[in-house]
Amino acid sequence: MKVTALVENTSNCDLKAEHGLSLFIETARHKILFDFGCSDLFAVNAEKLGVDLHEVDIAFLSHGHYDHSGGLESFLDINKHANIYMHELVFEPHYNGRNEYIGVDSTLDGHPRFIKVREDTRIDSELSFVTLRSLKRPIETNGHKVRRGKYMEKEQYEHEMYLLIHEGYSTYLISGCTHKGLINLIHAFRFNSFVGGFHFMNYDVMWDEELLLEAADTIRNSCADFYTCHCTGQEQFRFLKDEVGAKMHYLATGETIDLGSM
Repeated sequence: MKVTALVENTSNCDLKAEHGLSLFIETARHKILFDFGCSDLFAVNAEKLGVDLHEVDIAFLSHGHYDHSGGLESFLDINKHANIYMHELVFEPHYNGRNEYIGVDSTLDGHPRFIKVREDTRIDSELSFVTLRSLKRPIETNGHKVRRGKYMEKEQYEHEMYLLIHEGYSTYLISGCTHKGLINLIHAFRFNSFVGGFHFMNYDVMWDEELLLEAADTIRNSCADFYTCHCTGQEQFRFLKDEVGAKMHYLATGETIDLGSM
């Protein structure tokens, strides 16, 4: 399985980066697009990388935030056949701690290629789109809210889902932002490799050292390798890398990782 970062927050090459995430994933049976970045930059970078988005046969939106859905309309224009899986609450109005709208473009709701799910969904023997309900520790919302009717409610990230890929004897977990907590994910799922953001960028490596050390300890004691990006934060990644060592990797815009059998 191969994973290419079409766009994320950093770039070590001539490709442009943005605050967002889009991953192109090649498995034995599928060509997958996981998230769509903040704009159409994922498509621009894909062309430069020689990735043909017309060949994508299935796509996933991990959760209902703009930095993962901003290029959704561009993908629908480019690719005319791939269905896009998402949680049925993705189009709820989501706001950050400053009451700024950070949700998906609501004008796209109802597209016939959107497949909305609420529970864990097994797509085939290779792919499962899953939720996380069992929480070892509370969710940290950073002030995020969702509007329901007249009222703002504290965000619980019910709209966040994850992609499990099974190949041979290996399982891979793909996450967009891991809003429900990396420690919770590690305790909930068994996987050989993790790819995605940790959402640690708001942690201060000095004032939140205890939280980061707990995450590092959980990573160290897991049986998986971790390829992170996007919302983890560069300083936070370096902290974890120093603590964990060879199990921790960064996946920047334009880079491809080969996780084995196809």
